[in-house]
Amino acid sequence: MTLEILTSDALSPIRHGFFTRRGGASSGIFQGLNCGAGSSDQTEAVNLNRARVAEAMQVDPPALTGVHQIHSPDVVTITGPTTERPKADALVTNVPGIALSILTADCQPVLFADAQAGVIGAAHAGWRGALDGVLEATLDAMVALGADRTNTVAVIGPTISQRAYEVGEEFFDDFMIQDADNARFFANGDSGKYLFDLPGLGLNKLRQAGIGNAEWTNHCTYSDPDRFFSYRRATHSKEADYGRLISCIRL
Repeated sequence: MTLEILTSDALSPIRHGFFTRRGGASSGIFQGLNCGAGSSDQTEAVNLNRARVAEAMQVDPPALTGVHQIHSPDVVTITGPTTERPKADALVTNVPGIALSILTADCQPVLFADAQAGVIGAAHAGWRGALDGVLEATLDAMVALGADRTNTVAVIGPTISQRAYEVGEEFFDDFMIQDADNARFFANGDSGKYLFDLPGLGLNKLRQAGIGNAEWTNHCTYSDPDRFFSYRRATHSKEADYGRLISCIRL
């Protein structure tokens, strides 16, 4: 099966892709394009999957650059090809030929570009990272490389949607402590639970930071098991592990 790559006209003409799970070499619960080296999948399968992604992005495998994601607001500026994976949750660069990559399995993969300035970014934004400012920090790091925030576009790829993201009272309280207006991202669920709008939070954070345009592809990872891996769905199914989706962008 060939790779399935979701793209956005908003990021054109920058080469990018939100890769689904289709077209990979992994099997079992990782069936498809699992790109998570931190999973319990076979290393050979993950490496083959990543090589297919690199080929699709038209870079050599060592130029497929990522970070060791820790749900932080930390951003790394990439100045050249590297096999190191520093602890952070976003990357930015103005160097052609480097594919910035982010792994997700419900969290938001966010790809950024100022095509005119030749500056790109990629961020992993789960609820913790988004609340702590990883999206704003990514935009700031791009501006430091010469981007204009009003010319910058950000697209949120496949992520868990509000209808599938049930949370409890303590989760809700974390958001109210930061800003009472965050209540807009919660709806009432069953049995005193809430339904949380993660992409809604992401879009709001980006727009408040002054970005030129921000969009979501409207794909829900939890609700489409044929196309997307989902940590929460795997947990609910009592599976031992889960695959990781990859999202990439390059100049």
